Amino acid sequence: MEGKLVLIDGHSIMHRAFYGVPDLSNSEGLHTNAIYGFLNILLKFIDEEKPNYLAVAFDLHAPTFRHKIFDAYKGTRKPMPEELREQIPVIKEVLKSMGILVMEQEGYEADDILGTMAKRAAGEGLSVSLVSGDRDLLQITDERILIRIPKTKGGRTEVEDYDLARLKEEYHVDPQQFIELKALMGDSSDNIPGVPKVGEKTAISLMETYGSIENIYANLENISKNAIRESLRENRNLCDLSKTLATIEINAPITYTVEDAKVTKIFTAEAYEWFKKLEFRALLARFEKAELEEETKAVQPAQLITEKERAKEVFEQLAKADNVAFLPMPDECMALWGDGESYLLLTQEVPPLLAMMNLSDSGALDYAYITKQLRQLREVLSKQGKKLITFDVKKSYGLFEDYREKEGHIGLKLYQDFTDIKLIAYLINPLKSEYELEDVATEYAGIMPQSYKMRFGKETFADAAAKKPEEIADYVGTLMHVLGSAAQPLMSALERSGQMKLYEQIEAPLTYVLYAMECDGIIADRNRLREYGATLGEQITVLEQSIYDQVGEHFNINSPKQLGEILFEKMGLKGGKKTKTGYSTAADVLEKLAEDNPFVKDILSYRTLTKLKSTYADALADYISDDGRIHTKFNQMVTATGRLSSADPNLQNIPMRTDLGRQIRKVFLPKEGCIFVDADYSQIELRLLAHMSGDEELIEAYKQSEDIHRITASKVFHVPFEEVTDLQRRNAKAVNFGIVYGISSFGLSQDLSITRQEAKEYIEQYFATYPGIKRFLDGVVESAKETGESRTLYGRRRPIPELKNSNFMQRQFGERVAMNAPIQGTAADIMKIAMIGVFEAIENEGLKSRMIIQVHDELLIETYKEEEQRIREILMEKMKGAADLSVELEIDVHSGDSWYEAK
Repeated sequence: MEGKLVLIDGHSIMHRAFYGVPDLSNSEGLHTNAIYGFLNILLKFIDEEKPNYLAVAFDLHAPTFRHKIFDAYKGTRKPMPEELREQIPVIKEVLKSMGILVMEQEGYEADDILGTMAKRAAGEGLSVSLVSGDRDLLQITDERILIRIPKTKGGRTEVEDYDLARLKEEYHVDPQQFIELKALMGDSSDNIPGVPKVGEKTAISLMETYGSIENIYANLENISKNAIRESLRENRNLCDLSKTLATIEINAPITYTVEDAKVTKIFTAEAYEWFKKLEFRALLARFEKAELEEETKAVQPAQLITEKERAKEVFEQLAKADNVAFLPMPDECMALWGDGESYLLLTQEVPPLLAMMNLSDSGALDYAYITKQLRQLREVLSKQGKKLITFDVKKSYGLFEDYREKEGHIGLKLYQDFTDIKLIAYLINPLKSEYELEDVATEYAGIMPQSYKMRFGKETFADAAAKKPEEIADYVGTLMHVLGSAAQPLMSALERSGQMKLYEQIEAPLTYVLYAMECDGIIADRNRLREYGATLGEQITVLEQSIYDQVGEHFNINSPKQLGEILFEKMGLKGGKKTKTGYSTAADVLEKLAEDNPFVKDILSYRTLTKLKSTYADALADYISDDGRIHTKFNQMVTATGRLSSADPNLQNIPMRTDLGRQIRKVFLPKEGCIFVDADYSQIELRLLAHMSGDEELIEAYKQSEDIHRITASKVFHVPFEEVTDLQRRNAKAVNFGIVYGISSFGLSQDLSITRQEAKEYIEQYFATYPGIKRFLDGVVESAKETGESRTLYGRRRPIPELKNSNFMQRQFGERVAMNAPIQGTAADIMKIAMIGVFEAIENEGLKSRMIIQVHDELLIETYKEEEQRIREILMEKMKGAADLSVELEIDVHSGDSWYEAK
């Protein structure tokens, strides 16, 4: 028999994939990270080896002979995490759907099955590659059997190959001797105890010298090291047990034959359905087009529209449809869908296609005509009480109005004419990092289309439309089918989740507010930015030289490896943590060292300055548009708690802890005739904690309108209010804010540089002072454990799968999320309500001032000087009135000629 057999150690590779791939799950809640990682490794070996025969072996749950021996010795084995356990039967079904032989047999481990099958195949003349993470299988190596051990490094899979030569080179033994080597040194990952005090180097030396365990014991008195000699003497039984455990059976009575493992078609229609169900979209490209076409055969391709007359007919038809969807496409093209039919309007920006169709320029579509017709369609549908369905409406508002031109400016009411299925999908499941139309297709339209990149690679839309018009029509038809058909299931799911009011009254109107803020942007003065960068550069140079002088040599301060060697070897500082790549120089390590070492403070200052220069002084200039403004993008669908974020650039992350960091705000200026008015919620999360917990003591403390941290210090430390020290107030402040985030005694001890016991006592005293808070926090955790989620006062849902994780640290994290998410999420909801209220008031009163920046609990208004008093009144009214709580919301309002002065 000729050919190649690839054997896979199922449990071993699944285990490695589980810990090597970040947690994944499909829309049904099934964990899939181990399955995904396993399939990637499997397909890698299929591509490399191109085997004629392929099989995967698994352990059965029933204890094997070796398990029973181990249990008799040690009592129990470490249980498999439930998140991994649930994936094992699924991968078996997936493999069977791919026509891959799954081998398992009562009473025998996967190792035994693999060893037997490998030797049997090698005996029949086949070349064998055995893939496993367990080095036990090195004992199977021979002239025809290669052991391949995959390792994940930096997110990439690398493979160590062991043949007879490498085994001899690395371990100085032959395959049979390797069993005895393992018996001596043990292997905790494989439940082999080994002989105490005999490590790998000692075991190799002993085997090199004596050749076998029997010979080692025959020459026990010749072993010079007392500790090793006595350990061997005292643990002979353990050594023999370990040899039994390490020995793999190569003559197991398995019924599988090599012919059973013959590879036929792997990417079958049945496998395709599994990959779809598991939502492994990236792997679908491996399937033949036939499977993809089978899935989408009910979806009609888009009709290609290239002439104005035909486009006009389409818009007239859509005006009568019950369900209409639109999606802007690249290269100024537009996709439309109405009552099941989809269209792709191709503009003059796709000249090759137009030329191919022999169309005259006069009859060809242009984007101005499409947008004009689209605006008219919106008006017609709006009058009929119908909404346009789309995906991420904020990006499309510009198609319906010219925001900078006051004439025809529609304003906040525009949002009412759209259904944004991306926003709805986010509210239903806010844990995803990205939301693509293909994800919606899988979860709500029952199909799993290939992405544009998978179908067309790096081709531009125009090129693909010109060269492959039929494929583009198929692609767009599928997208529009998803957009239209998924809308109703998504709305139903939103209703079931109890978040319809949240969507209609907060999230949907906010899309327009954010669009307007992005359009307006904020002025960034290039000259001030250059001056700020130059100042930082000078300070960096001075600090750099000071560091070199203190060390006595030049080195790369930005290199963690070099810095670690300087700190912990040359300077001999205590507290170094050695990692595989060198000493850790993370911020928390340096901050502890800085308390007693001024030199380390200089290192931290250097890092701060270089970060400011690279991230802000140098980078911000690239974002200044021709109008002199930075138009940051506000992200509404990123955080799980509902808080907004910003990007390109991130203006919410400007450092505020140091004055030098805050000075970056001097770069941001109001336009001529304006000032900045800045309003900031005061302690909104603590106030929410008081309201949501109903704790009478904390509510009363806020009603006294005194310093809340001083009041807390007075109550917790049992001292009169007027005698509270600054240190006690700082400690009380840390506890106040820490409680909101579910801080532990360990975390508080780190923050306050006190012992863990002291921190524990602080927290206990706090809860004794405010017992309602303890009841509230315990209650939200218990509720989250029962329901699997937390809720804000406005119904925002935050799933917390970590609470059911088998990992203790993950469960602890889940409990902290359960405590904080209702508070932080409610604060985010209130800020959004305030933003809508402020924006609407400015619009309705016809004021020229504009809300341009939101940062967590802060709003910045570019205010015309003559409107300042009214803007202040609007901010006070709308921000304080955004929620009716048992404690009053408070805001701080300031104004100035730059963002720095206003804050």
